[in-house]
Amino acid sequence: MKIAIVGLGYVGLPLSLQFARSGVEVLGLDIDPAKVESLNQGRSYIKHIESSAIAEYVKTGKLSASTDFSRAKETGAVIICVPTPLNKNREPDISYIIETGKAIAPHLQKGALVVLESTTYPGTTDEDLRAVLEAGSKLKAGKDFHLAFSPEREDPGNAQSKVEIIPKVIGGYTPACLERAKALYGRAIKTLVPVSSCRAAEATKLLENIFRSVNIALVNELKVVYSAMDIDVWEVINAAKTKPFGFMAFYPGPGLGGHCIPIDPFYLTWKAREYGQNTRFIELAGEINTAMPMHVVNRTAEALNANRKPVNGSRVLILGLAYKPNVDDERESPSYTLMEILKSRGAEVAYYDSYVPVIRPTREHAHWAGTRSVGWNRETVQSFDAVIISTNHQSVNYRELAEWSSCIVDTRNAMAGVAAKAGQVWKA
Repeated sequence: MKIAIVGLGYVGLPLSLQFARSGVEVLGLDIDPAKVESLNQGRSYIKHIESSAIAEYVKTGKLSASTDFSRAKETGAVIICVPTPLNKNREPDISYIIETGKAIAPHLQKGALVVLESTTYPGTTDEDLRAVLEAGSKLKAGKDFHLAFSPEREDPGNAQSKVEIIPKVIGGYTPACLERAKALYGRAIKTLVPVSSCRAAEATKLLENIFRSVNIALVNELKVVYSAMDIDVWEVINAAKTKPFGFMAFYPGPGLGGHCIPIDPFYLTWKAREYGQNTRFIELAGEINTAMPMHVVNRTAEALNANRKPVNGSRVLILGLAYKPNVDDERESPSYTLMEILKSRGAEVAYYDSYVPVIRPTREHAHWAGTRSVGWNRETVQSFDAVIISTNHQSVNYRELAEWSSCIVDTRNAMAGVAAKAGQVWKA
């Protein structure tokens, strides 16, 4: 069996490795020549994935990559793992899905399977993608080729999160499409969770991320409320999670980051309007989470004022650019928003992150591209008037931070258990 996986990023690359590990020959397709070249040379471009894992399957011929989408004709199945961002108006942008569909459609073979894994609103697979594939291939979904949706469930940086053991939700355009998709994923993944349709599978992924967004918004709101009452929300959460039933711990932070939680809920709110439905709960959660960077900046201003310094003219170091600990993925990171707000208030802003030594070009933060992380040493850290802990990487020595910085704004409870001077650490 030979399959193609389109999109060799944080979802497509781990999935490619798992299929190769299971004996399936994988052709990775991507528009980025740098990724293709790296993969074909057995080099990893994602920090938490070892190069040795890639090189092993490249050497045996189980894994290769190309920018030539016409090679989809060599395969019996195509899995699409491309980005689904929001546009400048915060509306769903499925252009990557549509363009991928157009690129592979002329090369689709009769009997082939196409699976979409990109998170999107219900109806994308059986309406938008199907229309593009049928128009470009002159084949009919459910009759001449199979079509399915199976949402990705990647958790970058989590060593316990392995593609093979994460249950895989699958929805087919027809019952036959579902069976074909189950046969494919059954070769590489232990537990399959079939659902009645592509739309049910699409809705499942949205529910998973909306659940997280709403609960994070809840603890973010409680963080502000409890702070006004001089109550430590981290102490409260740690106590509450000792209850063995009816409670699941979520933690506050400086805002939402990553490709999923800040974006996916708005895919449903947008689609719901088509059906005349309001999603007030989801939208309120979005408002609360979006407001958190401003809360952090205001707390930083309080901390600086306590040291008789204004924000304007102060030097502020953002500790952690990645959106979550121990990964090199800075997509939608709240650190960018913190940097923007502080800069607009006249602060001189820099960042430290060993996982992101240089800021890569992005559509949203193009003007930061090329900016480099500062070094981690006493002289550098002491030169800043305040340090904001935005991402709590395990590689950071927080005891050194306590020695080197006189003003620390901690959004992640990273300084818990670290000896600090009175008034040195401000929780935000």
